[in-house]
Amino acid sequence: MAPVPNHCPSPRELDDLELLLNGAMAPQQGFDDVVTLDLSGVPGDGHVELVDPEGLPLARVDGSGRLEALARPAYGAFRSLHLSPAEVRERFGGALFVPVDTWLSSDDLARIGAARAGRAVVLLALTGAGTPRGLSALGLVRATRAAAGDLGDADVVAVPLARHDGTCEAEKALRARVIGNYAGSDEVLSGLGGGDARSAAVEAVVAAERHRQRGVVVFLTGLSGSGKSTLARALSDRLLEQGVRTVTSLDGDVVRRNLSKGLTFSREDRETNIRRIGWVAAEIARHHGVAICSPIAPFDATRKAVRQMVTDAGGEFILIHVATPLAECERRDRKGLYAKARAGQIPEFTGISSPYETPEDATAVVDTTGRTISEALADVIAVLPFPLETDA
Repeated sequence: MAPVPNHCPSPRELDDLELLLNGAMAPQQGFDDVVTLDLSGVPGDGHVELVDPEGLPLARVDGSGRLEALARPAYGAFRSLHLSPAEVRERFGGALFVPVDTWLSSDDLARIGAARAGRAVVLLALTGAGTPRGLSALGLVRATRAAAGDLGDADVVAVPLARHDGTCEAEKALRARVIGNYAGSDEVLSGLGGGDARSAAVEAVVAAERHRQRGVVVFLTGLSGSGKSTLARALSDRLLEQGVRTVTSLDGDVVRRNLSKGLTFSREDRETNIRRIGWVAAEIARHHGVAICSPIAPFDATRKAVRQMVTDAGGEFILIHVATPLAECERRDRKGLYAKARAGQIPEFTGISSPYETPEDATAVVDTTGRTISEALADVIAVLPFPLETDA
């Protein structure tokens, strides 16, 4: 019997899986059209073991989509605050429940104080992936704990309720169902959060979050010889010279010598190389740095996968199509690669015997033909989400 393949879901899918397994989405017990699980890249008949980012098996999925729990999630910060609805109702029955998806203002705290009527207060920090809240997921928990301290004796529970791509009505119904499962029959005080007047403790968290700059991945794609590496190096140098951000360069050739040594230039291995670059870049963005990547990256689906990795890590993805025409790239060919490709000595060479899928979602398109490095670099600098001088 063939072994069951394992699969690490996306951050949003992991959030959904946790709530499915702990009963927060009850009576729903598996994935559906709104709470989805993408297994398109997983081989087999639909039987899959779902694992966390550290490889711990969490659940099995059979061919019909039914879930079998294997373990409780154990990864991530503030894990002790991740309680099941049953645990919450047992510990905090009779409390006032307050869903929190952004910071609580001083006015919000006053409303909670007036509504509690001597009851305990439980703040449900909705930390799921993709939730627009003006804070990172961890920042939301920190701000909620600060507000709990202002209230005196409130408790905080982290609920990884992610944002989905379903209809507004379906999203609202799912949110209400999850919050209702945590609160049970107890009162829920909704509609709070986001005011400008904040207590000193909450303001300290919000200020720290705003001071922490968002990570950025600048991803330059184009044919061999288009000028990607030259532009990437010039941008990296400019950032280092002006000292505005920490920067890491992930050049295609350098990555292949180190991170992807041993991979061929088959389509599968090229996609693996790009995904490795994307994963490293996303981790750099997660920790608020700037990553500059300059692979050929000819396939649209792989570029989109990298974009998703960066977005899931909380970073901003800037796609630059270095659209120098093939004829100009061939003219510049210092390594003689195009000549070898046309002679059949290099199989699956992008632009000759393998396609380049032109990006339709590029942030900027730059043609380096007949232009100086400074001129082309100015086009890249113009779309960066932070200020950078065009001349050193």
